[in-house]
Amino acid sequence: MATFLYKLGRFAFRRRGFVALIWVALLAVAGVGAATASPPANDSFSIPGTEAQKAFDLLEQRFPGGNADGATARVVFRAPSGEKMTDPDNKAVVTKTVADLKASSPQVASVADPYQAQAVSRDGSTAYILTSYKVNSMELKDPAKDGLKEAGEKAEKSGLTVQIGGDALQEMPETGSTEIIGIAISAVVLAITFGSLVAAGLPLLTALIGVGIGISSITALATTLGLSTTTSTLAMMIGLAVGIDYALFIVSRYRAELAEGRDREEAAGRAVGTAGSAVVFAGLTVVIALVGLAVVNIPMLTKMGFAAAGTVVIAVLIAISLIPAVLGFAGKRVFGRKARRRLEERLAAGPDASAEEKPNMGTRWARFVLRRPLMVLLVAVLGLGAAAVPAVSLELGLPDDGSQPVSSQKRQAYDAISDGFGPGYNGPLMVVVDAKGSDDAKGAAEQVRKTITGLDGVAGVSPATFNKAGDTATLTVISKYKPSSIDTENLVGDIRDEASGFKADTGAEVLVTGQTGMNIDISQKLNDALVPYLVLVVGLAFLLLMVVFRSVLVPLKAALGFLLSVVAALGAVVAVFQWGWLADLFGVEETGPIMSMMPIFMIGVVFGLAMDYEVFLVTRMREAYVHGERPGQAVVTGFRHGARVVTAAAVIMISVFAGFIGSSESMIKMIGFGLATAVLFDAFVVRMAIVPAVLALLGKAAWWLPRWLDRALPNVDVEGEGLRKQLEPTPAAQQHDSDPDAELTRV
Repeated sequence: MATFLYKLGRFAFRRRGFVALIWVALLAVAGVGAATASPPANDSFSIPGTEAQKAFDLLEQRFPGGNADGATARVVFRAPSGEKMTDPDNKAVVTKTVADLKASSPQVASVADPYQAQAVSRDGSTAYILTSYKVNSMELKDPAKDGLKEAGEKAEKSGLTVQIGGDALQEMPETGSTEIIGIAISAVVLAITFGSLVAAGLPLLTALIGVGIGISSITALATTLGLSTTTSTLAMMIGLAVGIDYALFIVSRYRAELAEGRDREEAAGRAVGTAGSAVVFAGLTVVIALVGLAVVNIPMLTKMGFAAAGTVVIAVLIAISLIPAVLGFAGKRVFGRKARRRLEERLAAGPDASAEEKPNMGTRWARFVLRRPLMVLLVAVLGLGAAAVPAVSLELGLPDDGSQPVSSQKRQAYDAISDGFGPGYNGPLMVVVDAKGSDDAKGAAEQVRKTITGLDGVAGVSPATFNKAGDTATLTVISKYKPSSIDTENLVGDIRDEASGFKADTGAEVLVTGQTGMNIDISQKLNDALVPYLVLVVGLAFLLLMVVFRSVLVPLKAALGFLLSVVAALGAVVAVFQWGWLADLFGVEETGPIMSMMPIFMIGVVFGLAMDYEVFLVTRMREAYVHGERPGQAVVTGFRHGARVVTAAAVIMISVFAGFIGSSESMIKMIGFGLATAVLFDAFVVRMAIVPAVLALLGKAAWWLPRWLDRALPNVDVEGEGLRKQLEPTPAAQQHDSDPDAELTRV
């Protein structure tokens, strides 16, 4: 692999104009595709294998045209102080709004008059119109959305307070200025690391090009593939982080090769052949982990994983092709003026003039850990263990409008319904009674209604509504608790526990669905898939690292460290978003269950990033050990050459992820915080403290591999050892190839 990438790097450097033109053309094509995206296709949200989805499918068959998964909107009215919604003037406004909504769009399926649907609160202060659409929110056209907004605005002019909730008006999440601050911090870190504005600008430029292509492609395909706005935001988050990091590694290696006196084309080839090999491997681990989300069998999560993996693939391809091309344009300006002057003086003096380099921060830290490995290991493990304690109380769920910012219209509508009717009205449960196998369909439905009414936590149950055939009925069940609460989840469990009794007594099958029921089933499915996915990812990590490091204990240590950092990060997420610790600092306005996909998504992303840092640090240690250094000295060598770059990469990734904490969307905020925390723990506690401490304690045993396994494993030349042997016979290589990274920490 290293030899192929070496040739690719040299080709891209020589044909830099052609390579750059290709990437600019790809960006233009993706941009045009995004601007001219086709209308939405009929792609419904589905969760195969769940009871809620089975009920949705049954409703589609038995209630044709009912659109069980269609978009909904609640137009909530609140009367001024001293008035009621039943007053004639206010009632006239609501009646006019009902008529306006019915005429607003052909996509409207039904509009429920609150005075006929009992949607007026007992004290008369609040009323709401429930509007259902024939299509889901992704397929809802702008005229329908505009008609909904205009109807609310007209009603508000009468003096009533009007808010619109539901999923009909999907709003783009706002990330705020902190996202820009994250990119700005990345620029500062790059400038400090390289000491050159040109070198600092290259990773940012190429990362933005990669993200531009990725996000434009997702936008162009969003309506066809049913991709949400959250998918684009997550792809941007991951694409920016890995794009900057991968470019950082290759630019750093290029500078090191130039510092060794090689010509620019040769330096580009070697940089791509060595650091590029590690980039490909690191990118592959991220891609496999993200694509592996498909095993959960939730289409939404699968699409998110594939979209994010696509941006990672683009980042890798840009790193090994566009980066060497852009380096060709930059020339020696990748060094700052002072660094160029020092480099020219050193090269002019010849190789014998090199003085012993001063220990850098990485060297000093590694030597400290080697002197006190047990103490460092205990402090690091106990610290992460303490951070992981809140994870024991992890509660999973999916956010609803109650987790939106207080200033948003959706949240205000949610609060108005909670105050006027009760929290359960924001997420009613739908119970489907399949009475096809029953002799008395109406009697069966009535028995189901009476039984559910008597359950704890039930605020009310509507009369049964039958289809034309009279063999299927729906009941609306209102919980006493908010939709995302554990109490509502327990209520759904109680109803489902009674289902077997209904089947035995009446022959009718009872299913629980609705958006709240669907959310509960998604959470359960993700929870059930967590352990198998974790085994898959950790097992894959172990096998891949065994191939790379030719060791059994090093991959085991890497996998256990990865688990520790993920659990500690989950603990931090629980402490902030579920318990409310430091909630004001991070802008968390409403605490509650942790997003269901958070643990699995964090495992997938952090796995790839953890292996990224592991490869760049430990391959250098392995190389030094193989070339005759003592185990402890090999650890110091690895830190001397890799710690600065890995630290810069981690700070950049943390700043990019942390930038999304400013999002108005609670799900994006939570993911940004979780990933930033996980990278912080993994890079600075696991890789910088636990890894050297464990290697120091293991000594030579760390690099042990049974002979039979050594023969069986393929030889993956990630560090480019084979490439160096191939290039060694040349005079230039013999003169300069003793230590390709020798000047990296000095320049």
